[in-house]
Amino acid sequence: MAPKVAFQGEPGAFTEEGVLAAFAAPEIVAMPTWHHVFEAVQSGAVDAGVVPIERSAGGSVREIYDLLFKFDELRIVAEVTVPVRLALLALPGQTIDQIERVYSIAQALDQADEFLRSRPWQVMTSYNTAGAAKSIADKQELGAGAIASARAAGLYGLEVLADNVQGGAENRTRFAIIARDRAPDEWFNPATLSGPLKTTLVWAVRNVPGSLYRCLGCFAERKINLSRLESRPSRGVRWEYVFWADMDSDPEAPDCAAALVALLREAVMVRVAGVYHRSSEA
Repeated sequence: MAPKVAFQGEPGAFTEEGVLAAFAAPEIVAMPTWHHVFEAVQSGAVDAGVVPIERSAGGSVREIYDLLFKFDELRIVAEVTVPVRLALLALPGQTIDQIERVYSIAQALDQADEFLRSRPWQVMTSYNTAGAAKSIADKQELGAGAIASARAAGLYGLEVLADNVQGGAENRTRFAIIARDRAPDEWFNPATLSGPLKTTLVWAVRNVPGSLYRCLGCFAERKINLSRLESRPSRGVRWEYVFWADMDSDPEAPDCAAALVALLREAVMVRVAGVYHRSSEA
């Protein structure tokens, strides 16, 4: 049976491309916000959700880490990395000289900043790249353009006025696949499960000198690489923080298991947020 998979935005969004890249034959469900995606996964309304967790040009999507901490029954079960290639879309028959306003999400507008500064356009933020394209099509808005994927043009009856307007050729977004339990391998495309195992952890430290240093030493002493470390405010205590880390190891490996035992002695809370295969395109 095909898994029901939620994403935030409209058809044609880059997160939907993450769904298509990760899953073999999903039933795709669009949601208005990331919070709705997490709620739908937790309630069982969908089998899994796909959310952006890191952008190569903009860094971590911190709101996702906060949602992972809040919805602590959910786990990261896979990840996928998608190239982000942006285009300027508009209604058929429009020329680039007729465009006065350009819509997209803030991150896409920032990634296309050099292109957008080449003309005196009014730049407007939208809730979603594909949503910006859909809005122009629905309103038949002349003089307006959207920064979105070229794929969205075909979905909404728009034309591509300029392609590859993003800065740099290595622009990518890494998406996390969240679920309540371990997802069956047959849900995924083979490439999604081809990389080495990694583990995402979250822990809280005591507010005393050297506590984070000692926690990190649990991994350093056993030569376990942390490929990512992120701090986020604790929602329980003011000016207290939790730390997220991606560990390049299977937690059942002997050295890794020993590191986690040592971490439990130093930290006030430790949670494994996911064990999954590293994206082959990361």
